[in-house]
Amino acid sequence: MKANEFENKFDDGESILDVLDLSQAKRVLQDQKRVNVDFPIWMIESLDKEANRVGVTRQAIIKIWLAERLEHTR
Repeated sequence: MKANEFENKFDDGESILDVLDLSQAKRVLQDQKRVNVDFPIWMIESLDKEANRVGVTRQAIIKIWLAERLEHTR
């Protein structure tokens, strides 16, 4: 399929998944590495309370806040 055909198909709202090979797809700069961090109990309770309020997991709220802070300090 030529690029312009692909673009037209996408622009028309048609599914393009049938022409993509997603078996090797990777998200750029999204490799992960596990780290362990010890938090005081009061902090974990506060994280859990905020995570529940927002409707996400504890891990998600930590990632969101860290990403926001890192973006802010750039």
